[in-house]
Amino acid sequence: MGPQRSATIDDVARSAGVSRQTVSNVLNTPSIVRETTRQRVQDAIDRLGYAPHASARRLRTRRSSTIGIHLDPYAGGISGVVLDRFVHALTERAGERGLRVMLYAARSPEEEIRRMTDLRDGGEIDGVVITGTFHGDPRTGWLVERGIPFVSFGRPWGLDDVADPAHPWVDVDGAAGTAAATRHAMETAGPRVAFLGWPSGSGTGDDRERGWRDTVADAAARDGLRLVSEESVALARDIVGDALARHDLDALVCASDSLAIGAHLAAVAAGCPRLPIIGFDNTPAAEALGLSSVEQLPERVATGVLDLLVDSAGAIAVREVTPGTAHVLVEPKLVVR
Repeated sequence: MGPQRSATIDDVARSAGVSRQTVSNVLNTPSIVRETTRQRVQDAIDRLGYAPHASARRLRTRRSSTIGIHLDPYAGGISGVVLDRFVHALTERAGERGLRVMLYAARSPEEEIRRMTDLRDGGEIDGVVITGTFHGDPRTGWLVERGIPFVSFGRPWGLDDVADPAHPWVDVDGAAGTAAATRHAMETAGPRVAFLGWPSGSGTGDDRERGWRDTVADAAARDGLRLVSEESVALARDIVGDALARHDLDALVCASDSLAIGAHLAAVAAGCPRLPIIGFDNTPAAEALGLSSVEQLPERVATGVLDLLVDSAGAIAVREVTPGTAHVLVEPKLVVR
């Protein structure tokens, strides 16, 4: 028995009892089709398993149906796996919607703008996903000014990104993650829970610190238990080693798994290998060492990005920026080991 023939648009039309043009309208401009007819056609599509041919749609609409996303330069380290998972999930979920993802490289925001210009002018992409947003990010203003559809993985970092968003965004609620980690540490280890984070001024880092600060009730304890390190296992090890020589800590919550691993090495060297240490990112390295960590759920981030970037007809389109609908905030999950 030979392979089963794929359903065609004519098969859908016959099954739904409508014309071929009506099926085409449902697929491409559903707003002009009566709801009862549209539902009948959709039922036939689902029943037959019909999938529109992506390349034919691109020729017909003169759109690439392609999303561009910047590929960060390889820098090694531990926590980069989160973005890798996000890009993989975005590519998978875009494919399920008949869309493609194109990766491009750039070493600076200015170079990324030049790359986006070339790709957009050449008709190679219809929209963009940007990552690593920061205060005063020139990429977002450039995209907004030109009316290019885009969503950022990372909030705009404005005065009020929820009630007055500058553009559509998806982010992980870092404060909720560290708050959950701090509560767990206080309930299971004791009240003296320190926080090891990055220097102030990083939007993501400050957000993660806020979750710890809001959960530790004693202001004096907060001030004495805030440790600072750049994103480095070696630096984190040295800083935590010094802190353990001066303070009695019940537990430590960290802004990343890299910092948590450095802290773990310091705790082992100080003779307290059972000190509860919680990281952020839930990387394979943290899992291998048996460290608890906050899981960012990048697959949910990818789904949220596509929900904001793709309209009801399945096309990449500019979304109206209105409070409450222009963002998705993913609540992370504490993984306890």
